[in-house]
Amino acid sequence: MRITGETGRVTDVLLPRYGAGTLADVVPSLLAALGSAPSQAPPVFAFEPVRAAALLLIDGLGRELLTEYAADAPVLSAMADAGPLTVGFPSTTPISLTSLGTGMVPGAHGTLGLRFRVEGHLLDALGWSEGRSDLREKLAPERVQPEPTLFERGAAAGVEVVSVSPMEFRRSGLTRSGLRGGEYRGIAAPGDLAVEMLSALDGPGPRLVYGYHPDLDKLGHLYGPGSTAWRWQLRLLDHLVGMMIEQLPSGTVLAITGDHGMIEVTRAHDADDDERLTDGVALLGGDPRARYVYTHPGAEADVLATWRAVLGDDATVVSGDDAVERGWFGPVDPRMRDRVGDVVAAMHGGAVVIRPEAEPFLSTLPGQHGSLTSAEQLVPLLVAGRH
Repeated sequence: MRITGETGRVTDVLLPRYGAGTLADVVPSLLAALGSAPSQAPPVFAFEPVRAAALLLIDGLGRELLTEYAADAPVLSAMADAGPLTVGFPSTTPISLTSLGTGMVPGAHGTLGLRFRVEGHLLDALGWSEGRSDLREKLAPERVQPEPTLFERGAAAGVEVVSVSPMEFRRSGLTRSGLRGGEYRGIAAPGDLAVEMLSALDGPGPRLVYGYHPDLDKLGHLYGPGSTAWRWQLRLLDHLVGMMIEQLPSGTVLAITGDHGMIEVTRAHDADDDERLTDGVALLGGDPRARYVYTHPGAEADVLATWRAVLGDDATVVSGDDAVERGWFGPVDPRMRDRVGDVVAAMHGGAVVIRPEAEPFLSTLPGQHGSLTSAEQLVPLLVAGRH
């Protein structure tokens, strides 16, 4: 979609296709293939009926990156693609994984940013913390996101549900919020990720297996998407997937998707060094590609005008109400509305808004994601099965 930005520049923006092909539609479609559809509505993706289904989420596997580096991933590139999917806004891991695990759009499940305001706290959804303070007791994840997950609903309907993910995430706030339910098998490396996912597919009855692979995203952040290190990781990942497909039990399907793509940073605005970007601001959340600006009472209009002027063609800057009306989050539950910034900035091109003092590590990373470009929004939905 091409829209005219606030400065008059025509900008490519890809709005999430909520209800018609996002991450929220994947698990309901797999449950339907197992004969345990969570709703009466027909599934968005028509998988063939199977005894067991596995879903591998590869963090950072963007559709455009996979296309550009197809030579490094011959197995993945040769798989049937039921996508591409859009991931939702902001296009970052906590939002995407919660949409995947709940089947809800961001505005409904309320995990609305890397850092977003909840009951006066600026919650970091990855660490479920504020600064060095663990918020898992003060802001219980099951209260921040109270709706049953698809894993819980599937298990209640008689599906054997298994999550295979790094052992350190077993009790994380994000797991408890958006991915709770079923059996959790903690793993240490890609080798036992594959082994545990394949073993969980064996056995009678309907079975749903979810696996999470974090390493491609890590190297994209550290070295940039398309860097030599990133491409080597993609090659290793592709080989792992090939071995998994060879060992799939009969009557099963393996679906593979990502939680976002990634861009290489080319231009940075420093919010910690530019007083214009902090004047009138009570809290600055989000991430470098999608900023939430929570303003002091009465300052919203001035902050909106200033951020538009400072960022210029590097961002679409709108009020929180406007972002909601434009459908960036899907329908927003009124209980979650306060979590959206008073001002929202979606970055264009390779631009970011960094905070070297408040976010020293995040601000140095050459690979980022979170906004509405196709490079960040589009992920594949790759499918392989064994009858």
